[in-house]
Amino acid sequence: MAKIKIYSTPTCPYCVALKNFLKEKNIAFEDVDVAQDAQAREEMVQKTNQMGVPVVDIDGEIIIGFDKERISKILKI
Repeated sequence: MAKIKIYSTPTCPYCVALKNFLKEKNIAFEDVDVAQDAQAREEMVQKTNQMGVPVVDIDGEIIIGFDKERISKILKI
């Protein structure tokens, strides 16, 4: 099973849509609130060189934004 980490904020509608999509598919993920966690925010910026959310890390592959097609392809769903 892929290790999935989502960098998000509570007020981001795309973050909510992404998490709902994964929940509907019964896919486990770690959700990190970068609005509250400065260390996670810095980690996200190091990986992407930007501050936009959501950022999805699937086994080290970084996807910026809720790219449903790319996420589905990587997860084979």
